[in-house]
Amino acid sequence: MTKKTLGLITPPGYVKQLGKNLEDELPEMLEYYVSEEYEWEVEYYEDTLTGGTNDSARVFEEAINKGRSKSWDYVVILTDLPLFVDNRPIVAEVVCDENVALLSLPGLGLVPMHSRVREAILQLINEIYYGASDENREQAQARLEAQESSGFENLRNKDPKKLLGKRAFELLSPLDRQTFDDEDTYVDIRYTVKSKLNGMIRIVSGMVHANRPWEMFPAFFKIIVVAFTTGAYALIFPSVARLSEMYSTPRLILLTLIAISVLVAWIVLAHELWQKKTSEEEENEKKEHIRKMYNTSTIFTLLVTVIMYYAILFFMFLATTTLLIPPEKLAADLSETEVVGVENYLDMAWTVTTFATIIGAIGSVFENKEVILNSTYGYRQRQRHEAAKKQEEQEEEEAGKKEQK
Repeated sequence: MTKKTLGLITPPGYVKQLGKNLEDELPEMLEYYVSEEYEWEVEYYEDTLTGGTNDSARVFEEAINKGRSKSWDYVVILTDLPLFVDNRPIVAEVVCDENVALLSLPGLGLVPMHSRVREAILQLINEIYYGASDENREQAQARLEAQESSGFENLRNKDPKKLLGKRAFELLSPLDRQTFDDEDTYVDIRYTVKSKLNGMIRIVSGMVHANRPWEMFPAFFKIIVVAFTTGAYALIFPSVARLSEMYSTPRLILLTLIAISVLVAWIVLAHELWQKKTSEEEENEKKEHIRKMYNTSTIFTLLVTVIMYYAILFFMFLATTTLLIPPEKLAADLSETEVVGVENYLDMAWTVTTFATIIGAIGSVFENKEVILNSTYGYRQRQRHEAAKKQEEQEEEEAGKKEQK
């Protein structure tokens, strides 16, 4: 049986692990969804340039060269960078003549990633193999309907012109499939989000997911220690209990929002995470739009992490007040309450969490700044760009040495 090889190119980071997992899963699914006439093999390759530039044309060029050097039959590039055309997010692109496809993971949104990436790859290879025309799509669908299910019923019922199957998220935020025959466009097929508003929601949520906010959380350990120590000491004084009694729920909500906003702002300012406009961006609308997306994703990533931090701190204070402060002591501290209930403990823990967040966070420093920086697009992209540049210089140096010999 003739062998067909699919090369998966990914940037460093979490996409790398995703690519490795797909390396083992895809062969059997390619045989079912594309063609059973071949023995399919998937090879994984990590490339820093894939996550170092928002220029998809350059990424395609690199992938085509890599595919030829590796003798791959098909190439799929997975990137965690957002791509845009006319400020609309690009989810996927295909160059049929070169058997190369590109999938931008942020364009998939904040959804279970693994199954959707796998499904999208199968669709892209199917379109390359059979063609993009309506007739080609019908041919691919007819073959699929003639297949036995083999446990892939979700693929069998999939629309041959849809990148992803029937899911609620795809119905709420549908994709637009475009085909191109002119020479002005370097791609043959492009999937974008139909609505610009839905596109922004998709791309920002997808970028936040790519930033992995939960991986940033260990860097908050020192802040948690400072905030909890400060708040625990304050519990000694009856003023905290009286304040919690005086504060209404709307006021506590407002103070919570202020505390979370202050901590997010402090992290952004202290670590210079906000990307400023450059003179180059003033002349390039596309780069300015990408910069805004980077800043927006940074804010929301930090917001998710800080909310996690706040919730953990709240439960720590709730456990502390419940275990260490007897109801009689709390009743004595409160001015109008004779019988202490769960609500009093909740209000007290909520109040002290808010104040501890504000007081303990300002002036605190992260033990591992690299974790914070790595959770932002701009920093990761700069690191990858520098790594790609060094790699190119090394390759040129090695080629020069060979010529001298």
